[in-house]
Amino acid sequence: MIVVRNFSNKQHLLIVEANTENISDISKAIQLALGPVFLLTGVAGLLNVMSGRLTRIIDRGRAITEGTAVVAVHSKEEVSEELQTLEKRRKVTSIAITMCTVSALLVCLVIFALFTEAMLNIPLNWIIGALFMLSTVALVGGLSFFLREVHLAANTIKIKIFSRKH
Repeated sequence: MIVVRNFSNKQHLLIVEANTENISDISKAIQLALGPVFLLTGVAGLLNVMSGRLTRIIDRGRAITEGTAVVAVHSKEEVSEELQTLEKRRKVTSIAITMCTVSALLVCLVIFALFTEAMLNIPLNWIIGALFMLSTVALVGGLSFFLREVHLAANTIKIKIFSRKH
């Protein structure tokens, strides 16, 4: 705390120096927040990919349930099996999106805590560390579910190879 008794140049310089320290702390907080901001950008890209996959899953399910052309070409058992697989993929993708969104929200809280620490001069290291660890766990979970969905999709594709006999 700075106590000003009179307005001499020396005391005025002390006040300016205190303001410079505060700006320096905020500058350090901005530098520390850059890493989480880049992580947030990467998670946003993942969410974009995952939501695109979810859209395709839903569109395929609608095409099967609302269209008669697919049902006419395939047996009812094949259509039912594909719908069940699409439902599994939809659930897994939704969980992946939820976990990655939670990860992004936790990264936002990390950034908020970094600035709170700098502006209020309150030590929040353990909160910042815990939030970042939780964010990482949620991201790992989201990526694991995303990988599961990719494997489900790869295993359901049936590519028929026709051989040509001359």
